[in-house]
Amino acid sequence: MKDVAKEAGVALGTVSKVVNGLPVGEPYRIRVEEAIRKLNYQVNSYAQGLKANRTHTAALLIPNTYFPFFAALVYHINLALLKRKYRMLLCSTDYDPGLEQEYVAMAQQNKVDGIIGLTYNPDLILDETTPFIAIDRSMGPRIPCVTSDNFAGGQLAAEKLADLGCRNVAFLRIGSSLNNEPNKRKAGFENGCLSRGLSYEMKILNDGESYEKFALFLKEHMQNGKLAFDGIFCVTDTLAHSIIKMLSDMGLRVPEDVQVIGFDGTRHFGDQEYTCSTIVQPVPEIAEMCVELLLQENRQAKPPLVCLRSIRFRNRTRSFGSSPAVGSSRINSCGSLSRACAMPSRCFIPPEKVLIFLRRLSCSDTSSKSSAAFFFACALGIPFSAARYSRKSVALNSG
Repeated sequence: MKDVAKEAGVALGTVSKVVNGLPVGEPYRIRVEEAIRKLNYQVNSYAQGLKANRTHTAALLIPNTYFPFFAALVYHINLALLKRKYRMLLCSTDYDPGLEQEYVAMAQQNKVDGIIGLTYNPDLILDETTPFIAIDRSMGPRIPCVTSDNFAGGQLAAEKLADLGCRNVAFLRIGSSLNNEPNKRKAGFENGCLSRGLSYEMKILNDGESYEKFALFLKEHMQNGKLAFDGIFCVTDTLAHSIIKMLSDMGLRVPEDVQVIGFDGTRHFGDQEYTCSTIVQPVPEIAEMCVELLLQENRQAKPPLVCLRSIRFRNRTRSFGSSPAVGSSRINSCGSLSRACAMPSRCFIPPEKVLIFLRRLSCSDTSSKSSAAFFFACALGIPFSAARYSRKSVALNSG
């Protein structure tokens, strides 16, 4: 900076004002800018940020970037930060609790303005001076959590299977044992099955267990070449993709013999056809909300839970497996890719089925009970401790 001041023939303070965008006389500004170009002077934005106590950098903790849903989150969060002139520090944790903690410490040492995290460490230690936004997992009333409406998504999957004529369905899940927001897909699916009179069974595995247990489960429900289920809901598109391959290996076609619906909205090559019929998560909205909350100055105004309700169903139009049988009536029965179905804001659920559903929830499943209470309050028009946060979201108060 001293060289610039000498070249421009001005005081060092004048150069500092020009670099920091402060007003100076027009002739001085022109001389300083010409000197900067001539000397190819580069502003140390990091040092500049430290002085102003703002580095315009945010860290993102994500399990990996090869699963399509995580990759889409990374892409849209980066875009949201770039729009606000922020840089992203990407930290791939590989589901490692220890690595998550190390990345949090590293981010804080680099004086980031905040952290966005999709984490799996139940004992993650956070410095209260660094803003943190969680994705898909509530971590306490002081840490905002952004998620899609997983309960409504599970319900929508059951509704679509019923619309397709399914009567005996299965729910398949593999995931973390943590009490996180995606677990509510199970409660929503149960409610959808009960409201539409569907018979259902569940197969739930924890992370690390073999997918072969799903194959065994399906084979146990095969009789005379026919599967006992005519519809399957998988809690992720990744799982749905594996299940469809298992069904094909068993000589079954999707959707002619069995309907399969996933969850996330994964597409081939990022923007091509959906990999399977799926409940699409509003990833761009999740990203925007995370960044908006992260950079919000007033921490007291941040809600503990922001639930984005703009989920929708997308149908894959091409079938999987062998060629469709002549006269098959279930191909494309849900419409084209351009057709979307959103959850209705009100729906009628018989009181006796409400009671059955609530009894089926385990006493320890407080997350599902909370979701159920909110859903039934909305359905029956009963006031609930909720407040509208934005046009597309609902912020639930900690009560």
